[in-house]
Amino acid sequence: MKLSSVKYLADQGVENIWKNKMMAFATFCVLLISLMLVGISTLFYININSMINGIGGRNEIAVFVNKDTPQERVDALGEELRSLDNVASVEYVSKDQALDNMISSMPEYEVLFASLDGDNPLVDGFSVTVDDLTLISETVTEIQLKSDIYLVRASYDFVEFLLELRRIVTMIAGAIIIALAVVSMIMISNTTKASVFARREEIQIMKYVGATNGFIRTPFFVEGMVTGLLAGIGAFLITWLGYRAVFNMLTEQTGLMNVIGMGSLIPFSQIRIYVLISYILAGSFIGAMGSVISTRKHINV
Repeated sequence: MKLSSVKYLADQGVENIWKNKMMAFATFCVLLISLMLVGISTLFYININSMINGIGGRNEIAVFVNKDTPQERVDALGEELRSLDNVASVEYVSKDQALDNMISSMPEYEVLFASLDGDNPLVDGFSVTVDDLTLISETVTEIQLKSDIYLVRASYDFVEFLLELRRIVTMIAGAIIIALAVVSMIMISNTTKASVFARREEIQIMKYVGATNGFIRTPFFVEGMVTGLLAGIGAFLITWLGYRAVFNMLTEQTGLMNVIGMGSLIPFSQIRIYVLISYILAGSFIGAMGSVISTRKHINV
């Protein structure tokens, strides 16, 4: 096909959007809603998973050092812990700092702490966070093999709860996203079929006068692609505004963010380019292919 013919057919496709603006608008709305349903569900899952990871990142392994261990050995032990594969961070907690933390967290026992009369019964230690919660048991075993370690504590029940929660959320979110995708495809298919059916006589006349299948389908392809492109951009803008509003509302809740972790929610600025590309590609592809496939029945005359 000549370049001039392609340009002509592309112009016809764009022009058909205006000529059939009611059906084009209906297709636009269905595509817009379908893209948003799947897109928002996916973003919701990503953030829920990120929050679970954020809570998991606050689950720490408490490592206590033998009493009267020289400070040089304590410092060396900290470096050994940091060198372990699954360790994300290591924070040294001196026995004086640990006692201060305990006093500030339990003010009702002020008299009891005062009775210590400067004698600190606690030991130095480390607060260790891991990269992968599923490997926390192996990490604890590695720490226990280190010399001068008095005790290692990890909340295995909490870790198992988080892992099970992540598995359940993944299954439920995956099922919802797949169901929404199927429903969206059915809605889009019915809408494009209705749009093409309304112009079936136009297609049949073009076929009778000798137009090739490619000549007939190209304007519909362009029309569907442009409509899908516009729907993708519209879905992106609405998602952006809605996401930003919810993100700002949640981040203003200091208590909630302290529980789930300040870095758990993903700012839209970090993912907007991926969301935009996904919306545009999905909208353009579904719109174009839906229009082309829907013309097949009326081309075969």
